[in-house]
Amino acid sequence: MKLLLRLLVTAALVLLLSNLLTGVHVASFGTAVIVAVVLGLLNLFIKPILVLLTLPVTFVTLGLFLLVINAVIILLCTNIVGGFAVDSFWTALIFSVILSILQSITYKILGDDK
Repeated sequence: MKLLLRLLVTAALVLLLSNLLTGVHVASFGTAVIVAVVLGLLNLFIKPILVLLTLPVTFVTLGLFLLVINAVIILLCTNIVGGFAVDSFWTALIFSVILSILQSITYKILGDDK
């Protein structure tokens, strides 16, 4: 049940951010749900590999390179999901930072934080 709640919250936040940020485009709520699922899978399988491969750069930048990895994950998601588009790398970076912050706040309010 927690997984379903997390997916729906993420989908709602993706849809909200697409209305707030000019460079993010989501076709419908169904597309936003698919984006939430794909983002979850990419964060589960691809992100740890990227973090491991870029560990020296992440160490030198004191962890700030993880923001770049998050933006790359968002750009990968745009290539996988039709109906979801992010215009540029910088938009993906801003989108990923705001999405992470809003997810943390929302999960804390709902009592579903880790």
